[in-house]
Amino acid sequence: MLAPVYAQLVTQFPRRGPQFEAKFKEAKANIVQELIDRQIILTEFKQLGATIKPNIIDDEIKRQMRELYNGDESKFREELKRSRLTMEGYRELTKEKMVVQAMRSQQFSEAPPPLPNEIQKEYNEIKPTLRDFTKDVISFQKIFIPAGDPQNPTSTPEMQLALAEDIAKQLSEGKDFAELAKTYSKDAYAETGGLQENIPRTDLSPEFAAIIVDAPVGKIVGPLLDRQGFTIVKPTKVTYGPSPALDDKVRQMVEERVRRKKTSAQYERWIEGRRKRAMIDIRE
Repeated sequence: MLAPVYAQLVTQFPRRGPQFEAKFKEAKANIVQELIDRQIILTEFKQLGATIKPNIIDDEIKRQMRELYNGDESKFREELKRSRLTMEGYRELTKEKMVVQAMRSQQFSEAPPPLPNEIQKEYNEIKPTLRDFTKDVISFQKIFIPAGDPQNPTSTPEMQLALAEDIAKQLSEGKDFAELAKTYSKDAYAETGGLQENIPRTDLSPEFAAIIVDAPVGKIVGPLLDRQGFTIVKPTKVTYGPSPALDDKVRQMVEERVRRKKTSAQYERWIEGRRKRAMIDIRE
């Protein structure tokens, strides 16, 4: 569960450092708490003898693959392998997560029904997150600094990162991106000022795409770490993939989110009581 978060943080913070450590610690703590709550709720689910249909699990895995890995199944399976998980093991984890959602819904099924305006408001707020991420298209300027300078055999990754940081500083001070790209960038787009137009999200690495697609247009992002070196990016245009209409399937999901918000305080009291009674052993 931490793998995609960790990959994105490593890309975003090449030097790691306090900010990286704080964000990683927060992400890990949230996931550990989610896993604890999941086990508590699974116990009650098993006592009910309920089940989750396999096709629903398949749909959820496809959604995660689309949003976290740009729809790239090979990248998804690569991450599973790196995390020492089989597809069957991941299906089981996904099933457990969905059980938690189902149990929470059942626990508070008596919540007041969502009003039409509440449903529309919630839909408008989450509509961008429901889009087809694989259809995102982005244009950006890019400066690439390789981890090793072929024209300077004495260069080190540390020296190259320092150079990338200096370039990012110059850009933040108002220096022209295109001119700096022509001077420093070491890729095929340097001569055109680093401009790359209408690049499908699926052509980018998942962690790189997650950072730059949602960055404000015109914002200097980086330096970002990749396997070959360091990248500085300025998004110039983003066209998001289409979002689904508020049909019956989407409406059901949105209604569930509204109900969950209405009962969040009640749920926290309910789960906290069970946390206090549970025997929890966290092993690092």
